[in-house]
Amino acid sequence: MAFDEPVYVTRKGLAELEEELHHLQTVKRPQTIEEMQEAKGDGDWMDQTEYMLVEEELAFLDGRIQELQHMIDHAQLIEPGNEDNIVNIGETVTVQTSDGETEQYTIVGKAEADPSQGFISNESPLGKALLDHLVGDEIIVHAPAGEIRYQIMAVTPRKRSTTN
Repeated sequence: MAFDEPVYVTRKGLAELEEELHHLQTVKRPQTIEEMQEAKGDGDWMDQTEYMLVEEELAFLDGRIQELQHMIDHAQLIEPGNEDNIVNIGETVTVQTSDGETEQYTIVGKAEADPSQGFISNESPLGKALLDHLVGDEIIVHAPAGEIRYQIMAVTPRKRSTTN
C-alpha cells in the first residue's frame, strides 16, 4: 500500500473500518496479551509452542491495526455521484459483454471491494478501464484469459443515504 495514495471509501465503509479498529484495539488485542501472559506463566519453558502461537497472533493483530489506521488516516470519502454519464468512483455501471450479457458493478476503493457482490476496486483492471468513460463507450479489459470487450450501457450515481 503506497503511503500517500488516498483510500477511497464510502461513509459506511469508513464506519466499518473504524469499528474493526476499535474492536481490535479494545477487545481482541487485550485478550491476546492476556493469553500471552497466561501461556508465559504456564508450565515448562522447554515447550513454548502455545506462547509462540499467541505471539504470532499478536504480531498479526498489530499489523492489521496499523493497516486499518493507515486506511482511516488516508480515507477519501466517495461522495454521491453527478449526473454527467461519466463513470466515477462510487457509481454503479451497467455494461454489456460482447456476447450480449448484462452485468452491473459498483466502483469502490480497494478497502471495500467485494467482486462476488458486484463491488469492484477502482484499481482492478475492469475498474480502471471503466473510470472516466461515458455511456455508450466500448472498453477493452486485458485479462489473463485475453481481451474482454464491454459496452457501457448506464451509469447510476450512488444515492445519498444516512447509512452510506
